[in-house]
Amino acid sequence: MGKPKESKEVVKPGNWLESLNCAIEGVIYAFKTQRHVKYHYIIAAAALFLSLFLRLPLVEFVLFSISIVVLLFAEMINTAIEETVNLIEDRHHIIAKNAKDVAAGAVLIASFGVAIMLYMIFSKYLYGPLEAGLREVKMFSGHIAVVALLLVLISVVVLKATVGKGTPLHGGMPSGHSAVAFSLCTSISLITLNPIVTILAVIMAAMVSHSRLIGNIHTKTEIFLGAVLGSGLTLLVFKLFAVIK
Repeated sequence: MGKPKESKEVVKPGNWLESLNCAIEGVIYAFKTQRHVKYHYIIAAAALFLSLFLRLPLVEFVLFSISIVVLLFAEMINTAIEETVNLIEDRHHIIAKNAKDVAAGAVLIASFGVAIMLYMIFSKYLYGPLEAGLREVKMFSGHIAVVALLLVLISVVVLKATVGKGTPLHGGMPSGHSAVAFSLCTSISLITLNPIVTILAVIMAAMVSHSRLIGNIHTKTEIFLGAVLGSGLTLLVFKLFAVIK
């Protein structure tokens, strides 16, 4: 039999200063052990610097800060629930899984709240430059978009035949679904010249690409190269053959 693990004796905090120290240790522990907590801290720091650069009004800064705090709070609660469930149930039990899933769902909902808040606050700062950049691109027709898509498909076939891995619709370098999705995304963005439509198109292409990843059909590299091929070749065709508005 293996030797049982020795547990460190835990002493109850004797005053508010010791309680504060325990709370800080909890924050540090979550940051050290939880990858997503690290990501959220980095994103929060970057967004705060951006708020200074954009000189956000006080009300917007307060709302933005509250949304970040809520997200980090949800992550901390999620970590606490996971640690508690692991202590009580060390086997893969459906009830333990449900508890962890609900806690993770709380973080997801908080993330949506932060995303909405970021959109409401920062969109007015992004719309002008983004729309101006889109309008600098040469105008084009649906015919050019179709030609670009066909060229992307041909390139995918040629690359897969050269690499010799996978089939036209399954696996191989690069991801054909990712290439097509980002080709359509680029065409939609350039034709509409609308920032909201551009964002929705990017989300659509990302979801299509992600489905190939979670299905173990393509690797991250194959999906990334497919996205680069689709968007890059499409943009090149538009710039070469579109007529200036």
